Amino acid sequence: MVPNQATQMLSEMKDFAAFAPAEQRYIARSMDVAARGVDATDPWARNSAEAASIEAQSRLYRTLLELIRTSVPDDIGIDATAEIIGPLITMTAFDLGEGKIERFAAYRFLYERLLGPSVRSWLPSAFLAAAALPCLHPEIRKTLFGSITASEAAAVGWSNTNPTFIPEWVEDVEAMVS
Repeated sequence: MVPNQATQMLSEMKDFAAFAPAEQRYIARSMDVAARGVDATDPWARNSAEAASIEAQSRLYRTLLELIRTSVPDDIGIDATAEIIGPLITMTAFDLGEGKIERFAAYRFLYERLLGPSVRSWLPSAFLAAAALPCLHPEIRKTLFGSITASEAAAVGWSNTNPTFIPEWVEDVEAMVS
């Protein structure tokens, strides 16, 4: 690993560490669901409600992830919006509706890893649109809107650097006393 990548990875690890435990767990779960689909149910579901949620997430991700990845336009013109923004808002609304992602930074962290760096310029719009949907409780909407700064929403440029840190679930390990 080159020094610049190591610095980037440490920065991304610090970002991840700053998220609430529920956000960290949801990000790691979502990455696993994206990679393994419903096979991710066993390690992540703590009850039947979570199992049902993971199954729904798996269906949605299976339908939309590749569609969104291939729909990211080369430019940001208004005519390029139609193919990406609807599916991106739909997937975002699902993830925000789970109630585990409480802020834009955690959402951006997850979606950069799910979809790649080319989607970055579309994330503020999708986040704000999904956060405004009436399916979310007004208090949740208020929290989500308060989590994005004006500079994040109106960023001038976006990095095309791939994320380097991908969080994974680490099984609980019993403490051993010697």
